Amino acid sequence: MNIRSLTRGDGVVIGAAVLLFIASFLDMYSIDGAMESAEYPNAWDSGPTLMSMFLAGVIAAGLIVFSHTQPQPRKVVGLDLGQFGVAFAIFSAWSALGNIFDPAGPFDSNSALSPDAGAGLILGLIAAVLLAGAAVATPLVPALKAPLMGAPRPAAAPQPYGQQPPGGYGYPAGPGGQQPPFGGQQPNAFGTPGQPAGHQAPQPGPAAAPGPQSSGGDFSPFWFAVPVTRQLFPEDGSPHPIAELTPGTWYLAVEQRGPGLVAQTQDGRTGVLQDTSGIQRG
Repeated sequence: MNIRSLTRGDGVVIGAAVLLFIASFLDMYSIDGAMESAEYPNAWDSGPTLMSMFLAGVIAAGLIVFSHTQPQPRKVVGLDLGQFGVAFAIFSAWSALGNIFDPAGPFDSNSALSPDAGAGLILGLIAAVLLAGAAVATPLVPALKAPLMGAPRPAAAPQPYGQQPPGGYGYPAGPGGQQPPFGGQQPNAFGTPGQPAGHQAPQPGPAAAPGPQSSGGDFSPFWFAVPVTRQLFPEDGSPHPIAELTPGTWYLAVEQRGPGLVAQTQDGRTGVLQDTSGIQRG
C-alpha cells in the first residue's frame, strides 16, 4: 500500500466521508411548533437511511482510496474496486436527495405536525454530493489529479572526507540534489573543477551505474519522481510496457520525446514515459 499515490481528489473524498459519518449522528428531522426538548431520531435509528445514504458513502470512499493505494488494480467480477466506489458514491448522493425531498417517510402523512429535513439530512446531502462529485471529477480535472503528498527528497548519507557523494539511483546526484551537465566537469573535494563526468576516481564498494548521455539540443537531463504509479513504454512505440515507475523513487529523464520523456530505471532500462503530468523534478 502506497499512500503517496493518493491525489487531491482522494483527499476531498476522505474529507467528505468524514463529514458524512459525523452527519449520521445528527437529527434527521425538525418539526416547527414542537417542544424544544423533543428528541428526534438520527440515521442510526433508521436502517434504510443509514445503509442507503450514510454507510454507502463511507464504503464508497474506502473503496476509492484503497484502490488508489494499490500498485495493481484490484478487480471484482471484472470491475475495478474504484469503479465500485464511484457507483456507491453516486448511489449515496441519489439517496440523500430522496431523503431531502421526502423527509416525512416514517411519519404519519395525516399528522398535524409535518417534519422537515434536519441538520443530519442537510449536512449528509452536502457531504454525499461532494463525495460523488470528487469521485467522478478526479480522473478528469488536472488539479484533482495532482498528488496529495509530494515525493520525499532523500537525504544523502555523510561521506568520508575527500570522497564524492555516490551518483547511483534513488536520489539526485551532485550538490543540492542537482545532476551536473553530462560531459562537463565535477568539483572535487576542494571545490575546484576535477575530472570530467564519467571519469571519477575509484570509490570503495560497487561502482555507481553510469548515467545515459544527453541526446543533445537544449534538453538537460534531470531527476524526477512520479505522483502515482505509471507505465514506461518501449522507445520503438510498442504498446506493451517494459517497466513501472512508482512514487517515492527518483528516475532520470535523459531525453524529451514529444510530450513525453525518455526515462531510465534503476536497472538501466530506458523507455518513454507518456504521461508526465504532476511529476516532481529533483
